[in-house]
Amino acid sequence: MARPVTLFTGQWADLTLEVICQKASKWGYEGIELPCWGDHFNVQKALHDSGYCQERHDLLARYGLRCWAISNHLVGQLVLDVLDARTDDWVPANLRGNSEKKRDWAIQEMKDTARAAKKLGVKVVNGFTGSSIWHLLYSFLRSPMHDRRRVQAPAERWNPILDGLPRMRRQVWPRGPPDRDRV
Repeated sequence: MARPVTLFTGQWADLTLEVICQKASKWGYEGIELPCWGDHFNVQKALHDSGYCQERHDLLARYGLRCWAISNHLVGQLVLDVLDARTDDWVPANLRGNSEKKRDWAIQEMKDTARAAKKLGVKVVNGFTGSSIWHLLYSFLRSPMHDRRRVQAPAERWNPILDGLPRMRRQVWPRGPPDRDRV
């Protein structure tokens, strides 16, 4: 059996699942990998509403689509990542600002995601594991304060130097990498 051609729809979770199904069907996809955000797939509804999973299957079937995987990337990332205000929008309002409560919730939600996948009849849950060192390598969800400091740092460090120079023609040319000519 050939692998089905599916579309991960998490980047379009601002659109309803029905709109995504219409588009995916027209584009020739055979299925959708449902993200656990937006209205595409709700883990807690899947676990607590006896008809929810069948409703998801019925909606997909109306457009000739199936589901072989769900994904919970953002919640999975909370399990191991450094948690601060940048991740507050990913959790229920009552957990915002509390790293330990966010992490505890994420761990339970990922366990629930596996149970919801089973109830939906899919064997694959995709996602991120998070990383306690990722922030040292890449700034995902950059903090506005972090960016502000980067912009302010040159002025804060160089203005006192320039202000201390005697009144003369001030021209300071930052030196680029050694393989580049200075302007």
